Amino acid sequence: MSRIVIVGGGAAGFFAAIACAEACPPGRERPEVVLLEKGRQFLTKVRVSGGGRCNVTHACSDPRTLAAHYPRGGRALIAAFSRFQPSDTVDWFAARGVKLKAEGDGRMFPVTDSSETIVDCLVRQARSAGVVLKTDLGVERIERLPQGGFKLALSNGETLACDRLLLATGGCRTDHGCALATSLGHAVEAPVPSLFTFHIEEPWLRHLAGVSVAVVEASVPGTKLREQGPLLATHSGVSGPVILRLSAWGARLLHERGYRFPLHIHWLPHLSAETIAAALKARSESQPAAFVIKTPIRPLPTRLWEALVKNAGIPPETRWAAFPRAALHRLAEQLTQTEFQVTNKSSNKAEFVTCGGVRLGEVNFKTMESRIAPGLYFAGELLDIDGLTGGFNFQAAWTTGWIAGNAMAAD
Repeated sequence: MSRIVIVGGGAAGFFAAIACAEACPPGRERPEVVLLEKGRQFLTKVRVSGGGRCNVTHACSDPRTLAAHYPRGGRALIAAFSRFQPSDTVDWFAARGVKLKAEGDGRMFPVTDSSETIVDCLVRQARSAGVVLKTDLGVERIERLPQGGFKLALSNGETLACDRLLLATGGCRTDHGCALATSLGHAVEAPVPSLFTFHIEEPWLRHLAGVSVAVVEASVPGTKLREQGPLLATHSGVSGPVILRLSAWGARLLHERGYRFPLHIHWLPHLSAETIAAALKARSESQPAAFVIKTPIRPLPTRLWEALVKNAGIPPETRWAAFPRAALHRLAEQLTQTEFQVTNKSSNKAEFVTCGGVRLGEVNFKTMESRIAPGLYFAGELLDIDGLTGGFNFQAAWTTGWIAGNAMAAD
């Protein structure tokens, strides 16, 4: 009996294991499929994703549109998404008793709003398909055998031989997964963090912790980095989808700058600077007796408006009737181009995403097989692929795992 080993008990590893075990051609001896997880628990990231709800995928069905949500790896994924995309993910889980729902922003979750629904489904399906599941068992070294196949040195001191091998160890938070790949001849793009929040030490901003704005434009001056979306003020700086997207597209550049750079925020991106200036001037005519600090331009939250007015040097007792032209320009500048100095970053450790990994040119995306070591396959975040928030990283895991699993079964 042939043996297929999958290293890594995350989303990509499980999906590959199930696909492989279920896809054995009729009349052919079924291979033994073994999944190894060095930790005590399978599917750790799945459990914590989306605040414990599990953002399974995104409701985007066009491969090219979908691929545009990947700062790295999008081009390589276009053809892969033509074979297995979000609608296939939805159908796959539905066929196994798990229904997904789409939210207004396109993110898709199980209708139970519990990641355990996804975890239970994957574990149950793997066992039903005959996958041998092992936790607390890592791979220390891998040796390519002269006659083909691999010999794995395990963390318990034993060895395990296999005919085909899939590495799905996740993002390169540690050097171990990448080290296994490089030991087999692969080059690795240096991993750096992606999807992180920004530390800003400005006291007036930190006092706004908990305040959110539905849409702002965030940009890094002197670069092409510019994104729009929701922003959240935190006790350490700023977060929210707009910041996470900016960090993803700028992962390498911001790393090179040591996470110290200026950040510009346009709080009303649907309005031009001229329109905002005209709106402020109109206030002085329509509400002359009102206090500037008490009459925000909607949809800005009151607390944020008050902070911006103060930051523009406008005294709290100022009324619109006595609003000088110079103050109007200062406030308009605050609204369109507040500048902060970012001093560091922070990542959600449980959902940590890296940019970097095995070079995509060394992998055949029709099968996910190595172009360097026959019989070796890759899936998930160990590849130099990372997506924006919204279920895109999981979809890349499902897709690459499904392709690799089916290819290993057919080999």
